[in-house]
Amino acid sequence: MRIAKSVAGAIAVTLALSVAGCGKEETSVEKAVEGTKDALDMREHEKLKDAGEDAKDAIDNAVEGVKDETD
Repeated sequence: MRIAKSVAGAIAVTLALSVAGCGKEETSVEKAVEGTKDALDMREHEKLKDAGEDAKDAIDNAVEGVKDETD
């Protein structure tokens, strides 16, 4: 049972990371503009983007947890 949960978790993390990596490359100017708009809460669809960033952080934490458990 524990192995099945670990395998399911690893699959979920892999899928989430593959989706997260599907973004376009931004130039340094675009990154600076996006960072400034983020700091001032002026980005288009701010709440949606913040939710996506929170989800990414949660996935990163889950990945670290899986790594810790497998060590």
